[in-house]
Amino acid sequence: MKDVGIIAVGGYEEVGRNMTAIRVGKDIVVMDMGVRLDRIQIHEETEIEKMHSLDLIQMGAIPDDKIMNNVDGNVIGIVCSHGHLDHIGAVPKLAHRYKCPVIGTPFTAELIKQEIESERKFDVANKVNALPCGQIMELSRNISIELIRVQHSIIDCAFVAVHTPNGVILYACDFKIDRTPVVGEVPDFKRLKQIGKEGVLAMITESTNVTRSGKTPSEKVARDLVWDALLGTEETESGVLVTTFSSHIARLKSIIDAAEKMNRIPVLLGNSMERYYGTALKMGYVKKPDNLRIFGYRKSIVKEVKRIMDDGKEKYLPIITGHQGEPGAILGRIASGEVDYKLESGDKIIFSANVIPNQLNMANRYSLETKLKMKGARIYDNVHVSGHAYKEDHWELLRMVKPEHVIPAHGTLEMHSAYAEMAEDTGYEFGQTVHILRNGQELSL
Repeated sequence: MKDVGIIAVGGYEEVGRNMTAIRVGKDIVVMDMGVRLDRIQIHEETEIEKMHSLDLIQMGAIPDDKIMNNVDGNVIGIVCSHGHLDHIGAVPKLAHRYKCPVIGTPFTAELIKQEIESERKFDVANKVNALPCGQIMELSRNISIELIRVQHSIIDCAFVAVHTPNGVILYACDFKIDRTPVVGEVPDFKRLKQIGKEGVLAMITESTNVTRSGKTPSEKVARDLVWDALLGTEETESGVLVTTFSSHIARLKSIIDAAEKMNRIPVLLGNSMERYYGTALKMGYVKKPDNLRIFGYRKSIVKEVKRIMDDGKEKYLPIITGHQGEPGAILGRIASGEVDYKLESGDKIIFSANVIPNQLNMANRYSLETKLKMKGARIYDNVHVSGHAYKEDHWELLRMVKPEHVIPAHGTLEMHSAYAEMAEDTGYEFGQTVHILRNGQELSL
């Protein structure tokens, strides 16, 4: 048996900048390296590609991994659970400090490569390995990695099972238990139950939505909500705009499918729309309708918007960035009149996204909605379901995996406390088998 340590590097006091290190003897595997988006947004002109990691650590935008200098061992792998920036965004800033590969599912690996390519400050030479779900990769005598398929608000998301001489350590951050997904397959419950039987020493799991009762509605429900908002209106001559998460491939597919039923041409506008959906198309996760148009560069977006206005707004369904009121995103530029899309009284704006609950986002979104309403737009709010597990999903996962120890991650202290209470309901004991960590702490098992 080896001594095992769980090191909370980032994401244990906030939502974002996720990073956890798992030490088995002298071998260390790192889970995720993410950014905290609201900290970057505060500095509107931030071009993160050109910034030094120490400045970003100072801002609280990426994990402070200097604590890894005090951990006795050698990092042999960095594994990313999925492609959201709060899980991969710091790879270009930190990975070069560790002489090891970066591992993720094929879609995640492709996004990591793109992040590394756009990096301007550091030379990141780490090999990026795509590991499909269900395969096992041996990193050392002590550690093998297996990715287990789950569902979330981005495709190709996985739990990471770290196989050790002491049993499995399961990294289960960002998931929902979705039995009717729109893209991809249902979570691999069979494998989760199997490792539960074989013995899970510890599970590290998100606590983001554990305060919400019940279970998270399926993405199929979100598809119905989107279709209801888009197709369930008689007055179809007006302009209609939809905004959602660029990385939410399943949601974008539902909106594009609705455009066909509305006899409108779907147009994806925005740099991140082009990047994520373009990558999903290229890799075959979704098929491209003949009339789908995608524009990522500013000049081409301006030109396309002018074309939409010339042809008639009622012929198009623009799907755009800016649902959080982010500075510089397309919807904000439309609201401020920087782009030629003329909003008129009765035009519909569908927010197929929730407001990410921090003060900056709420302020940005309030400002955006006010500008849109002043132009006479009709707002359809929160046409959305979450990608994160609610309380009963967490309960179900705990019963399925039966870990000896459980550590809530990816959340605030309040969220972790709510998770600990829920875990106590299933028989865990606070401080003995359910543990709350702060950034910079190590738990020895």
